[in-house]
Amino acid sequence: NSVPSLFDSPAERYVKARQSVHRFTLVQLGKCCFDTESDFLRYVVHSYNFFLFPSTLGIRDVEFTLSASSIQFLSHYGFDYNKFLKDGIPYMNEVQEKILRQRLLAGTWEVCSNADRDVLKKAIDEVTSWIAAAKEEDTMILQDLNGYHVLEVQLVLRQALENVWTEPLGDKKVMVKKVSPEYRQRLENSSFDHCQKKLILLSARGFTNLFQILVKAKKPLVGHNMLLDLMHLHDKFYRPLPESYEEFKRNIHNLFPVIIDTKTVIKSVQKKCLFSRVSSLLEAYAVLCSSNLNPKGPPCPVIALASGCSRYAEKKSPHEAGYDAFLCGSVLLMSAHLLLCRSADDAVEADPSFSQYLTVLAEHVNKVNFIRGGVSSINFSGEDAPCRHPPALIVHVRGLPGLTERQIYQEFKARCRFDVRRLSKNQFILLSNQYKHVRLVLRDYRHHPHLQVSVYRHWRHSPSVNCLLQ
Repeated sequence: NSVPSLFDSPAERYVKARQSVHRFTLVQLGKCCFDTESDFLRYVVHSYNFFLFPSTLGIRDVEFTLSASSIQFLSHYGFDYNKFLKDGIPYMNEVQEKILRQRLLAGTWEVCSNADRDVLKKAIDEVTSWIAAAKEEDTMILQDLNGYHVLEVQLVLRQALENVWTEPLGDKKVMVKKVSPEYRQRLENSSFDHCQKKLILLSARGFTNLFQILVKAKKPLVGHNMLLDLMHLHDKFYRPLPESYEEFKRNIHNLFPVIIDTKTVIKSVQKKCLFSRVSSLLEAYAVLCSSNLNPKGPPCPVIALASGCSRYAEKKSPHEAGYDAFLCGSVLLMSAHLLLCRSADDAVEADPSFSQYLTVLAEHVNKVNFIRGGVSSINFSGEDAPCRHPPALIVHVRGLPGLTERQIYQEFKARCRFDVRRLSKNQFILLSNQYKHVRLVLRDYRHHPHLQVSVYRHWRHSPSVNCLLQ
């Protein structure tokens, strides 16, 4: 069962999510850089949207899943699927890159898809029929080559024929020239060759090049509810997700030593009653932008979109990756400012620095929100702290043999939401994250003829403890 449950430990949830991450692809990634200006507290934001598509260059064809509900959801918010499919930037992880590098070094180029094979066969047929009558230095042009075909046509032709030279002409064209094998060898060893192995790798890595720059920069990485985001970053741009949850945590911490999840920060701010409960990142941004949250303290830092990135200043674009990244950074800065103003004994200086914000956010650094589970957050730099749930309930079934977890869930679903797990043949454990639901069920089922509900006590109800005592 891949559905998140309050019974899940972080390791169990990781196993569930890992299966999903392997199957699904990334269609868009948003990145916002918040740069401080030195003269006064002002953050200039450069926002970017990257449409992504898995690299198909020299790698076994990648199969991925798109869920119907996700397609419908993104379409509602104006997602451009044509851009994703036609212009998506390639990417690959280290394992895929190693395979590609080995094939390049060995000179054994394989074309993956049938559509690509048809395009390349047509090109080879054209060149072989032309070259038989051609003289040295004669040239021909291959046209209407899309995407990777410009590169793959050149690699395949050079592999098949030792007396041709190829050069891309731009605009989906490749020039083919008949040359002597000796001259061809000299050209291949020159710095002007467009098919140098390092250039091919650079092209095939695509967005992974930027990911590696982000890793080297070691800047704070900010996201919202970012566990799945981190798993996708690891799987798509670094290495396939390891089986071990602890190894995944170590790897992420090595890649990004400072992670801040705005969901964790918002929960803390709400707990301290600094602003009302919100259900989304956009709602949190709207509340934080209101001027009455901190009337006495210094004003929040100015957040200005850079020229060329001003679209988000004029129009909201919820669920567009770049816009969500902009919201994350803005919510973090405004939340940190609010926390600093409320926690400082002395008056806060007019222009707090980002390092002061990091200090007040210290308890949230590397704590990533964990939705409905056995811990409240995942700690990427230490042990995960257990969650304080309301007490578990035990349901003892009498006179209704063969009840399933699903049937028990449906029974209690009408009143409140519980997660259910079978304890024994006629006993089930219920977990909720709301005390009022626990009290409601204990009250309403006090005299039920078939379902006896009480608070779960490990020493009294655990089958393993009972077995030991017997």
